[in-house]
Amino acid sequence: MTSNSAQQIRTAEFDVIDADALAALSQKGKADNTVVRTAKCRTVAEGKKFRHLNYVRDLPPHIVDEPPGLLGDDTAPNPTEALLAALGTCVSVGLQANAVARGWTVKGIEVELEGDINITAVWGTGDLRPKNPGLSSIRMNVKLDVDGATEEEVVEVIQHVRKWSPVLNTLQNTTPISIASK
Repeated sequence: MTSNSAQQIRTAEFDVIDADALAALSQKGKADNTVVRTAKCRTVAEGKKFRHLNYVRDLPPHIVDEPPGLLGDDTAPNPTEALLAALGTCVSVGLQANAVARGWTVKGIEVELEGDINITAVWGTGDLRPKNPGLSSIRMNVKLDVDGATEEEVVEVIQHVRKWSPVLNTLQNTTPISIASK
């Protein structure tokens, strides 16, 4: 990628992504690939049926709720939808960063996701016969609309992002989870 301090990508729907800042961040990762950051979230039941407030950094709470069919008030995405949103966002960020790093002009990115889930166990209070209580499959459809790339290059970037997306890899790979009570 040819980079100069004036090179910035602007699209009709995206704020400016500074290609030089992206290159610097990339170089920082290459210089020390052992850096591990700890992501944190504190989830608090709000007391309104299944509505929860999720606190991340100093941001306003991210709300997660359930739809009426699952006894919620339908005020926000449910946990599974929030998971799909996190996956779609992570993939979209990866697509945008990789397109900018290659000098492409991003005109649009869409990531459509759907997943199948058996909810009959109802959080461990319903049908407890053996089953996978989580998503049994996730389907993702990606549209990356860019100038400056061939169709083959776009497909290559999508596969590259698939390989390196942190959220996608967390879902595809076994991730140890410890639970403690306070």
